[in-house]
Amino acid sequence: MTTQSESTDKGLGLALAFGVLATIGALVMVTGAPDIEAAWGFGAAVLFSALAVVGIHLY
Repeated sequence: MTTQSESTDKGLGLALAFGVLATIGALVMVTGAPDIEAAWGFGAAVLFSALAVVGIHLY
């Protein structure tokens, strides 16, 4: 007996979107090196990279 399953690309789309945001956060971290902007960039990079992994596993 076969079961039907639906496959969507939502997880991949979310991962790509959050990956772009994580890359932007990493660039902010590098460009604002000695200032507080680097900390905000690091926080954004970590948050959005974790959300990218969650996006893949959620859908």
